[in-house]
Amino acid sequence: MTNEKTNKPPVEWAELLKEAVNKPGTISKAYSHFWRYSPGNQLLALWECHKRGIEAGPIATFKGWQGLNRWVRKGQKAITLCMPVVFKKKVEKEEGTEEEVSFRKFIYRPNWFVLSQTDGEAFEPEPIPGWDEATALATLGIEKKPFDMLDGNVQGYARDKTVTVSPIAFAPEKTLFHEVAHVVLGHTLEGLMSDSEKTPRSLQEAEAESVALIVLESLGLPGAEHCRGYIQHWYRAGEIPEKSAQKIFKAADAILKAGRPQSA
Repeated sequence: MTNEKTNKPPVEWAELLKEAVNKPGTISKAYSHFWRYSPGNQLLALWECHKRGIEAGPIATFKGWQGLNRWVRKGQKAITLCMPVVFKKKVEKEEGTEEEVSFRKFIYRPNWFVLSQTDGEAFEPEPIPGWDEATALATLGIEKKPFDMLDGNVQGYARDKTVTVSPIAFAPEKTLFHEVAHVVLGHTLEGLMSDSEKTPRSLQEAEAESVALIVLESLGLPGAEHCRGYIQHWYRAGEIPEKSAQKIFKAADAILKAGRPQSA
């Protein structure tokens, strides 16, 4: 599992992404069991369950299960997830005074157990919340504008904090999430991002298409197979870097959370 001293993950994020791309249904299964966690942690939890032969299901900490009147069976080993930790550090300012500043870093800890590792009272999983496009766009601060391009090959495009989808787009949901991903990933800071046949198959396009795949398959919307084909083709040209995989999971998490009810 995790090396506490070096804080290395059980598996690289890029490897989890590649497995999800190559195995249809992996993302939807992970989301159905672990939707309260980030997409990266969802896939990490599913990967650990498969690796150790544990039946996938809802997860909680040792104390979390106790609060639900369930107890972790003796001898069960926890699964590892990535968790944020906030710490404070004194920083010297230009004028020579010190200021206490908060920092956040991510660490890997084996703190969670799956339902199948516990016994106790009957447990009913929370229903998966719905997702609303208008709520997500408003939360992300993204405006959806009418399509105004004459090029019939263009399915949609993103500029600054706006996205546009052609009324005759082949896969409108996929196109929307692809363009929203460009904004969330920060690609539009570099100018117009256009999704057309002429778009270079760059790493930025692979990142946006990967985000679209995660969101589509998590929500059970059509178009994931088209994302998968593009990304698989890109993989034949090279690997998606670890840093890009981290950005992809973070962007997908932001989009999925943005469209849920505030109570979820």
